[in-house]
Parts: sequence; structure tokens; C-alpha cells
Amino acid sequence: MRSLKLGLILLGSMGLIFLNACSNKEQASNPSNSPAASPTETTTKAEVKEVKSDGSHSLKGGQVAETGAYHLELVPLKEADGVHLDFYLYKGDDHKLVPNAKIAAQVQFPDGTQKILDLPYKANGEHYGALLTEKATGQYQVKITADINGEKVNGRFSFNQ
Repeated sequence: MRSLKLGLILLGSMGLIFLNACSNKEQASNPSNSPAASPTETTTKAEVKEVKSDGSHSLKGGQVAETGAYHLELVPLKEADGVHLDFYLYKGDDHKLVPNAKIAAQVQFPDGTQKILDLPYKANGEHYGALLTEKATGQYQVKITADINGEKVNGRFSFNQ
């Protein structure tokens, strides 16, 4: 009787260890559970090439949206007077810079109010950008609208402040 109890306890313990090991492996291999694949992640590292769960990669360390032939990337940089929104627009598999687009950012603040910012092209940094002076704490939703010679391209991003 005693050896039967010991055997059952040993078998149960091994089963729990096995289930725990399988559970941890599944979380590690599932990109939707990975913090790197989170759509709300914001990084400020420059020139990082991270492979996202959809196969796209970050060229500037920001959040990526692939839309048709276009690669859209938003890098929100916290500064003393607000958040600078750096937006990069590339076309094709070779990621050729698109410098002649009209870019607007519709920003929704944590309290639900919205503001539209024009993002002019900054030739010296080869990106579009504007300063968002609001400093409310919480999650900001950003919808980027790009007009590229009459072709409309949209991307959605978010960041926390």
C-alpha cells in the first residue's frame, strides 16, 4: 500500500513537471505572447532590425506596419517638451525612401480626445516628424495617413507615455 501511494505521488509529480514544461515551451514559441510582438511596444533604439511576428522588421527601432508595397514605421521619442513622432515611409522590398508624401497623424489621447498633426518631411533625418506637446499619462493611439501622389496608405500605432 505504501509503495502504491509513493508510486502515485511520483507519477503525479512527473505529470505536473511534464505539463509545466510543455506550457512554458508553447508560450516561448508563440509570438503573440512575446513582448517583442506587442503592438503597444515602443522602442527608441536606432537602426535595430527586429523580426516581427508577421515577418516584417523594424529599420529604425519603432513599430512597423506593412501595407501593400509600403513599410511604415513610427518611432515616438520622449523629450522634455513632449513626444517627438518620427515617421519613416519606405516602398518595395528594397525599402526605398519615399520623401514626397503628405503625412498626417490622427492622435487619440488617453482621455479619448483627438488631435491631427501634419508631419512634414525632414530631409536631414530622412523622415517625417512633428512634436506632440501633450503630456497626459496613458496610451496614445495614432493613425497615420499617407498620401503618396494620390495613393492613400494608412497605418495604426500606439505608444504609452
